Amino acid sequence: MQPRAAIYARVSTTRQAERDLSIPDQLAQARKHAKAKGWVVVKEYVEPGASGTTANRPLFQQMMADAQGPDSPFDRVIVHSFSRLFRDAFELEFTVRSLRKKDIALVSITQETEDDPMGHLVRQVLALFDEYQSKETAKHTLRAMKENARQGFWNGSVPSYGYKVVDAGIRGDKMKRKLAINEIEANVVRLIYDSYTGAKTGLPKGVKATTDWLNRQGYRTRQGRTFSTGLTYRILTGETYAGTHWFNKTDSRTGKTKGKSHWVSMPCPAIISEETFKAVKAQLSARNPKTANSRNISSPTLLTGLAKCSKCGGAMMLRTGKGQGGKIYSYYTCSTAALKGKIECSGQSVPMDKLDRLIVEQLTDQVFTPKHVAELLAELNEKKPANTKAINSDIRKLQSDLDDTRKRLDRLYLSIEEGITELDEDLKTRIGGLKSKREKLNSDIDIAKNPSSIPMEILKPKHIDRFCEAFRKTVLKADKPIQKGLINLFIDRITVDKDNSEITITGSNDALLAALTANDASAPEKVRRSVREWCPRRDSNSRPPD
Repeated sequence: MQPRAAIYARVSTTRQAERDLSIPDQLAQARKHAKAKGWVVVKEYVEPGASGTTANRPLFQQMMADAQGPDSPFDRVIVHSFSRLFRDAFELEFTVRSLRKKDIALVSITQETEDDPMGHLVRQVLALFDEYQSKETAKHTLRAMKENARQGFWNGSVPSYGYKVVDAGIRGDKMKRKLAINEIEANVVRLIYDSYTGAKTGLPKGVKATTDWLNRQGYRTRQGRTFSTGLTYRILTGETYAGTHWFNKTDSRTGKTKGKSHWVSMPCPAIISEETFKAVKAQLSARNPKTANSRNISSPTLLTGLAKCSKCGGAMMLRTGKGQGGKIYSYYTCSTAALKGKIECSGQSVPMDKLDRLIVEQLTDQVFTPKHVAELLAELNEKKPANTKAINSDIRKLQSDLDDTRKRLDRLYLSIEEGITELDEDLKTRIGGLKSKREKLNSDIDIAKNPSSIPMEILKPKHIDRFCEAFRKTVLKADKPIQKGLINLFIDRITVDKDNSEITITGSNDALLAALTANDASAPEKVRRSVREWCPRRDSNSRPPD
């Protein structure tokens, strides 16, 4: 049988360093090499514009998935050089060993090595040089980009709303570019500032009110979408609009803000005056509830992630405001209405304390009562045969994730045993995370299996009574973090419908059953949540008081 080969070709996002090595050239050389060796090329994986320092590449992941399958379509992978696959020594060696377990060889056209200890050593040394070169190139490229910014030239990326990028002439062999004002968008920016500062009468004040007004008047973003409060806030806080753009402010890999010593100021044309920008900044600071000398609101919000708007399905988010005398009040509000205005959803808001209190009362007085719990379990017992197929599907998915996690741990352990890498703090953290995930998956599989095998006849009234009493004591007397954890064990969704004055609670029957059949049924806070869709009876829902 003729040997089968796959070709992997990649160019980096750092195009300045890759312009002499195009994708077509890599493919042509790889095909020529395969033909000379008598191999048949069965697949080609082409990855344009992807960094070689990370495995987070769609085509690379697809190639590895194909290789790991039960019937791999190829028995060798051809690359132009090892750096096309990875510019990280550990990741390259890890990939080589993963392929080798499937009897798949990695072949470099320009860096041929033998399949013996000396060849392996040469490959590892080449990989270390590639990794070093990548880091040095990144360092020098960033230094050049910083200097480019200091001179007022644009380094790329999408410009802020209100600006466009224009050619500024050729310097050396490169076309330099600068920021220029996009007058159509800039008029909207000025309108936002005028609205917030009250410079023009008849315009609304405040970030949310301004956003809602813009959307109602038909203004749209560059992508043709409605404005959000996030975009409006970024416009009001962006120093670029006052004539100073900051380059190298965030880490491109993590998205985190760097220390100010790393920032580079780039002069650019101003859309609003510096005095206006400072005035807006002062107003935003004065209106920010977090700056008030009031009660601490850093404790976990009880219903975040659970409460949903019945109109649009959006999450109910926590918002704060200042009342008379500077008093801070908190409320749950529809995130769609809050971020995009009433044009997207008319929305609804409920005082946080009121909704928290109502939910806790209904859970203790209506849902987790011995009578109601017994009825829910009886319904679950009747439906259990019909649920078997869905439960088995969940178990297979969890088992697949568990197998993958175990493989990842085995690979890391192997790399440490064979001296490929050292057990530093980063690797310890990575191993710890995988071990935690493994334990959680094991627990989830146990919970998913138990409901289909536990005879509910063993549940006596005393078990149910003891469980309901423990739940009541915990949810009424515990601190908010414990309350939140317990509610999240059993409740999946709380739908708030202000117009109909109705709040619907949905939770997991199987989580309830797992708690009741645990060794210590008196400690429901120790139970993990598993299968979703607990459908409450009608009497578990309540209409809030006027």
